[in-house]
Amino acid sequence: MMTLTMRNSGRIIMYHVLAVLVVAIWGSTLVSTKLLMQHGMRADEVFVARFAIAYLAILPFSPKKLFADKWRDEMLLVLLGITGGSLYFITENMAVGITYVNNVSFIVSTSPLITMVFILLTYKGLKVKKELIVGSVLALVGIAIVIFNGQVMLKLNPLGDLLAAAAALCWGLYSYLIKVLGDRYDMVFITRKVFFYGVISAFPIFLFHPWHYDLSGLMQWQVMLNLLFLGLIASFACFVLWNLAIAKLGAVTISNYAYLIPVATVFFSALLLDEPMTTMAYIGSLMILIGVYFANKGCADD
Repeated sequence: MMTLTMRNSGRIIMYHVLAVLVVAIWGSTLVSTKLLMQHGMRADEVFVARFAIAYLAILPFSPKKLFADKWRDEMLLVLLGITGGSLYFITENMAVGITYVNNVSFIVSTSPLITMVFILLTYKGLKVKKELIVGSVLALVGIAIVIFNGQVMLKLNPLGDLLAAAAALCWGLYSYLIKVLGDRYDMVFITRKVFFYGVISAFPIFLFHPWHYDLSGLMQWQVMLNLLFLGLIASFACFVLWNLAIAKLGAVTISNYAYLIPVATVFFSALLLDEPMTTMAYIGSLMILIGVYFANKGCADD
C-alpha cells in the first residue's frame, strides 16, 4: 500500500517537473523567433513552419484514428487548433505590432486566471482557497516587475491591448478544453489534431499576405536549427507534455506554471541575447516563484 502511494506521489512530482521544463523551453522560444525574424521570416511564417514540422513529427507516434468519436468533439478539436495555435499567435503578434511589447507580455500572462474562471464556471465542485488567490496576485505583481523592470511604463492602446487580451483568452480557453477532451481521447491524438487545425486555420492569412520568405534560406544552419527547435522541441514535445500534465493534474494547477514563462524569457534573453538581468528582474522572478507555489498549494482537484 505504501509502495503504491509512493509511486503515485512520484508520478505527481514528475508531471510538475515536466510542466516546469515545458515553461522553461517556451520561455526561450522568443529568442528563436526573434533570430528567425532577423533572418527575414515573418511571424506568421514562423508559426506555420513550426506547426507543420511538429505535425510531421507527431504522425509516426499518433494513433491511426482520423477523427474524434463525435462531431461535437471534432469541432472542439478545431477550436483547440485555433485557440492554441493560429488565433493565439496571430492576435499576440498583431498586438505586438500595434501596442507596447510590455503591455502584451503582461496581459497575455493573465491566461492562468482566465483558465481558472472557465473551470469555476463549469465545475461546480471546485473550491477556491485563499492561497490560490494570493498566489495568483503575487505572481502577477512579480510578472509586472519583471516585464516593466520596476518602472511605471504601462500606456494604454485600446486595439493592441484588446488583441493581447484576446490572445490571453485563447490560451485560457485552450487549457480548459484540453482538460475536457483529455478524459476521452489519447493525448497524442489530441495534440496531432491541434497541430493540423492550427496550420489549416492559418492558411487564410496568406490570401492577404502571401508567403514571401525564400525557401532557399532554410539551408542556413541558424534558420534550420531554430526552426527544428521550435517545431520538434517547443511544439511537438512540449505540447504533448503540457497537454498530458493538464490531463493528469488539472487545468488550474498546470496553467499556474505559465506565470513562470516571463522568468524563463528574461533568463534566456540575458544568456543568449546579452540582455542584462537586473535586480528588479531577480526580485520579480522570486515573487513569481513564491506566487506559483502558493497558487498550486491552494488548488483543489480540478
